[in-house]
Amino acid sequence: MKKHLLYLILVVIASPSFSQVLKDKKVQAYKGFFNFYYEEKQDKIYLEVDKIDFEFLYVNSLASGVGSNDIGLDRGQLGARRIVKFIKAGNKLLLVQPNQDFRAITDNAPEKRSIEQAFAQSVLFGFKIEEAIDGKYIIDLAPFLLEDAHGVAKRLKAQNEGTYKVDLSKSALSLERTKAFPKNVEFESLLTFDGDAKGRNIRSVTPTSSLLSVIQHHSFIELPDDNYKPREFDPRSGAISISYHY
Repeated sequence: MKKHLLYLILVVIASPSFSQVLKDKKVQAYKGFFNFYYEEKQDKIYLEVDKIDFEFLYVNSLASGVGSNDIGLDRGQLGARRIVKFIKAGNKLLLVQPNQDFRAITDNAPEKRSIEQAFAQSVLFGFKIEEAIDGKYIIDLAPFLLEDAHGVAKRLKAQNEGTYKVDLSKSALSLERTKAFPKNVEFESLLTFDGDAKGRNIRSVTPTSSLLSVIQHHSFIELPDDNYKPREFDPRSGAISISYHY
């Protein structure tokens, strides 16, 4: 029993609250569309979420690539573009992607709700609420940023280049292009993939083919306001169309 109490005391001492970290000025502050704070000691980014049930654009991309055209993981390659929002669920904030493919174009609330209930949405990530301060929620964003959001491992496997997974011990947040602006915030992380190289292409472009590291970029971007009007689609162009069911 005494050992358990001692362990709990040590955990509390070793894990200061966000308020204490901020008070002790152990963080680098970024102010913008979302405010966030970088703590070097634990390599964490604390995101301050003051917009609940508020939709914004989330884009992931590769800031650095693998180096083989045949593999198709190139520098500057855009990944998925998603409209997302944070919602509160108990002691968590969930990053939710609503279903944009099926919509109820109506002012009738029950009709809208019936469509939302009929078609699935996607929860991209769940964040434990570290603290709630003045109506704002503090979450640790690092685990989300260190996920393989771009699908690098999946691409390598599909190309028969080998089976890889993210090695967190060799991965870290990258601050060079982690920045905050009034209408967007940008994050980067160095992801190292550990695996068994099978293909000639991956062996030809990596110093050690069992370990490859790339920079992954994440963007949270404010959506246009209600005055925004999309350009009317011209079928002769054959591109840049948006469609959905209603």
